[in-house]
Amino acid sequence: MKKVILVFFAVFIAFLLMYFGLPVLNYGFFKLPFFLLLLVGLVSLFFIKLKVDPKTHKTTVLKAPHKVFYYSILVLLFYVAIVPLFTTVKMFRSEAYQQLLGKVHKGEKITQHIAPIAIDKIRVVDEELAYLLGEKILGSQPALGSQVELGHFCIQKVQNELYWVAPLLHSGFFKWINNSEGTAGYVMVSATNERDVKLVQQIDGKPLKIKYQPSAYFQSEIHRHAYLNGYSTIGLTDFTFEINDDGKPFWVITTYDKTIGFSGNNATGVLVVDAQNGAIQEYSIANTPKWVDRIQPIDFIEDQLDDWGTLIHGYFNFSNEDKLQITEGMTLVYGKDNKSYWYTGITSTGKDESAVGFVLVDTRTKETTFYKQGGATEFAAQSSAQGKVQEKEYTASMPIPYNINSIPTYVMTLKDKGGLVKMFAMVAISDYTIVGVGNTMRETLTAYKNVYNMADNKINPNSVANKKIIQSVVTRIQNDVKNGNSFYYFTLRKSPTIYVGSSQISSELPVTVVGDSIKITYDLDLEKVVDISSFQNLTLSKK
Repeated sequence: MKKVILVFFAVFIAFLLMYFGLPVLNYGFFKLPFFLLLLVGLVSLFFIKLKVDPKTHKTTVLKAPHKVFYYSILVLLFYVAIVPLFTTVKMFRSEAYQQLLGKVHKGEKITQHIAPIAIDKIRVVDEELAYLLGEKILGSQPALGSQVELGHFCIQKVQNELYWVAPLLHSGFFKWINNSEGTAGYVMVSATNERDVKLVQQIDGKPLKIKYQPSAYFQSEIHRHAYLNGYSTIGLTDFTFEINDDGKPFWVITTYDKTIGFSGNNATGVLVVDAQNGAIQEYSIANTPKWVDRIQPIDFIEDQLDDWGTLIHGYFNFSNEDKLQITEGMTLVYGKDNKSYWYTGITSTGKDESAVGFVLVDTRTKETTFYKQGGATEFAAQSSAQGKVQEKEYTASMPIPYNINSIPTYVMTLKDKGGLVKMFAMVAISDYTIVGVGNTMRETLTAYKNVYNMADNKINPNSVANKKIIQSVVTRIQNDVKNGNSFYYFTLRKSPTIYVGSSQISSELPVTVVGDSIKITYDLDLEKVVDISSFQNLTLSKK
């Protein structure tokens, strides 16, 4: 009878450990040996018999566990303490860690990778602002807001438009009991237009129910659901909420394994789980659907980039020769090929404000390109933008790199203490002293180009945009004062384009009138209003 009870107890404890702890049943994952150690320790307690002397209160052991239990504990301790020392520690495996990122390609100019972009497509809503806007629309429906909370926002492309998307999650155990069929949809916030906020609760006239999620319980909890449906022997991480182009919600879970002993996390593919009915589809990296934006978790890439840079000459490189490290931020950007990339600056060890290059890592395949060119780190760009309006005490958002007329440029928002966007800023990556700010993105672009064009001698000439020269006659001209600067808008004969330039570009602009012949230079870009970089009034020159 005791043996039956012992077996039942062992099975019950093992079930609890498996059900709630979800250990990966594979070599290299620490949870499994620790749980086995705990299980063996608990079972061994059944074999201990103690006797306490009532007079002396001295405790003596009448019966101890069998030697098998001692040996099992020793083996497990050896497995979790000694084996990792030689198979995992960077001191002994520095080359394996340094090469885990794979081949790093050398790029020439980062603007060849990042596509030129119109200002109405620039990301002006960051995750923090997306959350504030999501909370606002959720608060407009008190009945719903009292039952759910916003999940983590992930940026993604939906029908070629950029959105922050977050699921509605259960706000507690009892709320889950009352709504065990699932929460009512998700929130979409446009990354390019803060007025475009949607609460999506139906698809094709059918109500949405996010049943499988991290805030659910028992079999509805997304990790446990995947684990108990055949995926207990592989690593599961980065549970990302994404929608396809039809708006259908899924959880994209990265599968991974250990490649360096008990470490070296490396993505192998994804599980795509239908958030409503729980159907699971497994894909390799190569076969993952195109609408899935990311496979490579950001923490995996950060670790692998750091190892690639710091272990360049092995573990014992006390002089820091050729050592590189990533800057303080990593951002998701989109390239010319419409693919998403993890972007970060690279600095020499010990350097803070100047980058020696920049890295783009494909968020699906992990293909890495290193652009070895000097520039400002994200933190330096933020400080420069904030310094431009320091009297307002605004805070700059995380800089996003863009290709502005073939100029690598950081674009960011300037927010007040309440987290609301008040202004915008552009900072040249190659020289963070070149800054343009404005109340609108149009103003910012104009101010930035004016400062940039007046600082040509500071810029690498290889990065200057293609210029176009035109000679024509002014048909309309009008001035406008913004942030203390005078801007002149004008049109030319037989041209629908509106051109703009400041009085800082040329002293002839303020005295130009309709009918004057002029010669201008401007950058080729995607804007309807074109910023000029040089201006010459030919009529005045003849007088």
